[in-house]
Amino acid sequence: MTDESQAQRAAAVFDALGLAYERAFAGSETHRASLAWLAGRLEPGSRVLDVGSGTGRPTAETLAAAGHGVLGIDASPVMVDLATRQVPDAAFQHADIQQVPLQNGAFDAVCVYFSLLQMSRTTQETLVRRLARALRAGGSMVLATVPADVEDVEVVFMGQKVRATSYAAEDFTDMVAAAGLTVLSTETVLFTPDHPDAGHEPHLFLRCVRE
Repeated sequence: MTDESQAQRAAAVFDALGLAYERAFAGSETHRASLAWLAGRLEPGSRVLDVGSGTGRPTAETLAAAGHGVLGIDASPVMVDLATRQVPDAAFQHADIQQVPLQNGAFDAVCVYFSLLQMSRTTQETLVRRLARALRAGGSMVLATVPADVEDVEVVFMGQKVRATSYAAEDFTDMVAAAGLTVLSTETVLFTPDHPDAGHEPHLFLRCVRE
């Protein structure tokens, strides 16, 4: 499957979910703690890239409210429309992040919350390397994924059929480190989305810096 078709498939899933996705994950205290850690490292007016920005909440909303310049990129036009209306102080772009030009050192921080799971491992590795280069020296990156040693398996996510690819937790951490980032800490939690068709799922959060 091509990168373009992967992005189109992911967009269709999140077009269908819309605000239901936001409601399902609104209770993630670990996500908010990750954002608080990131915000505590940023100077006023920092430039932040939010990859897979979804509805804009909580990531873009939290960082924009703190006075930072946030650019959200999402392949789902429905999500971009929701985010634009819900978080007017941030900027959002409907695009496949793989096709977005990224200048080296352009951002003070990058957020990648659960936006890699419908990409192949090769695509994930290539993208994380690009995102690491887009950070300035000393910049921070936060990532989250569902750790599992799976490649292109069909799963049902909140009632939607998706094909998922991920890594075991240690392998994901190693992949991020190989991209040129120093992994300062990791945290794994078991989270249950607030949705009738969702089950328990492990979440892995990484806090990183580009030295």
